[in-house]
Amino acid sequence: MDTNPYESDSLLHQYLVFHYAPADIQFPHDLSAQEAVGFPQKCVSIGLDADNIPNKERALDIGCAVGRSTFELARTFAKVIGIDQSQAFVDAANELKLNGRHPATMQEEGSRARDLDVLVDEAIDRDKVSFRTGDAQELPPDLGRFDAVLGCNLICRLPQPRALLQRLPDLVKPGGQLFLTTPFTWMKEYTPRANWLGQGGQDSFEALKAGLDPDFSLDRKFDLPFLIREHSRKFQYGVALASRWIRREP
Repeated sequence: MDTNPYESDSLLHQYLVFHYAPADIQFPHDLSAQEAVGFPQKCVSIGLDADNIPNKERALDIGCAVGRSTFELARTFAKVIGIDQSQAFVDAANELKLNGRHPATMQEEGSRARDLDVLVDEAIDRDKVSFRTGDAQELPPDLGRFDAVLGCNLICRLPQPRALLQRLPDLVKPGGQLFLTTPFTWMKEYTPRANWLGQGGQDSFEALKAGLDPDFSLDRKFDLPFLIREHSRKFQYGVALASRWIRREP
C-alpha cells in the first residue's frame, strides 16, 4: 500500500528545520546558497506587495506545510488560514500555534543527529492564525474571499493542478494579490503526465498564465531559490519561479 511521504516523520522534521531553524544551522557553509535560506518568510515579505493591497483583513496559505509563511502573514493580516493535506504537518503547525515552539531532529551524518527547538517569533500574534487539513484541489466552498492568497511550491505536487487554478478567482478579492511559486518539477508520482502544465512542449509558466487569464494580471515574475537541509553535507537546493498576480475586477 502506497503511503503519503508528507506524513513521514523524516519529512516532517526536514520541513520544521526548513521553515524555522536559523540560517547558519540550515546551511553551515560560507557559500552563496545562504541566500536560498528563509524561503517561507520571503514568500510573504518579497512575494506580496503589502503596501498595495487595499485591505488586510484575511489571507490564505494553501499548501502551508508546517506553517512558517502562515505565521508571517499574521504580521500584516487580521486573520490567516493555513491549509495542508498532511495531517502531520498541520498537527505540528497547531503545536507551534499553541506553544510557540516545536522540537525538531536534524540529521548530521549517519546515525548522528541533533535536537533543537524551532520557534515562532514572539512578535507574531499566533491567535490570528488557524490551521486545517484540506485538499488544494477541493477546497471547502465556504472559505470565502481573501485579500491575499499564497500557493508556494504546490502546483507541481498536485494530481490536477488546473483544479486549483480554476478555483483561485473565487478566493481572491478584486484588487487582492495572489503569490505562487513552483520549480515546475513535474513527476509522475505526483501528477499524471497528461495533467502537467506545458504539455506538448509548451512552457509551463505560459500554461500557468493561460490558466489564470482573464481573472489575474501578472504584476511581477522572478526566481526565488529555496534550500531544504537533509543532513550537514546534503541539501535540496532548488530555484522556484515566483509570480505575483493582481485579481482583476470581474
